Amino acid sequence: MGERPATLVIACGALAHEIVALRRLNDWPHLQVQCLPADLHNRPEKIPAAVRAKIQANRGRFASIFVAYADCGTGGLLDAMLREEGIERIPGAHCYEFFAGGSAFAALADAEPGTFYLTDFLLTHFDRLILRGLGIDRHPELLPLYFGNYTRLVYLAQLERPGMVEAGQRAAERLGLVYEYRLTGYGDLQTSLQTATEGVVFWQN
Repeated sequence: MGERPATLVIACGALAHEIVALRRLNDWPHLQVQCLPADLHNRPEKIPAAVRAKIQANRGRFASIFVAYADCGTGGLLDAMLREEGIERIPGAHCYEFFAGGSAFAALADAEPGTFYLTDFLLTHFDRLILRGLGIDRHPELLPLYFGNYTRLVYLAQLERPGMVEAGQRAAERLGLVYEYRLTGYGDLQTSLQTATEGVVFWQN
């Protein structure tokens, strides 16, 4: 007889570190995480099918399944699939919104629509995902094409870590943007996972 993980969180790989940290901090031993590649954000039309495959591969093995994705550029296709599967997800259009909180993010966006956002994950992998991922390192002439309509970079930090504020400043300078730092913590990610874990009955083998 052994306890079986009762809640599966299917998550974007960009959230893996934060979800594992919340699992540890909140003592959620019944929560298990399976991540999809963060690079799917470059092809958001592929996210719904990838998430559905994870759901269908794991349905019946867990008491509940929760999806740690926002809409993430799928244009509502992720929500349509999740309605068919009967699965809930984190509310919001993207991770910036649920880290900052809905009203706080709306205020940021209203104050300066031309804002580029970074999270801990995106800043840590800035060179790989932004500079190399968009080809800016090889073709600097692409920089104004990608970022010409932006004026500000806001780093939404989940944790206070040495050197990260300065790294955000360097990223903003590299893109030619005004820099702003906001410490958000885990925001709605924590509250959504808390809700997902409530009322779940442990299964026994």
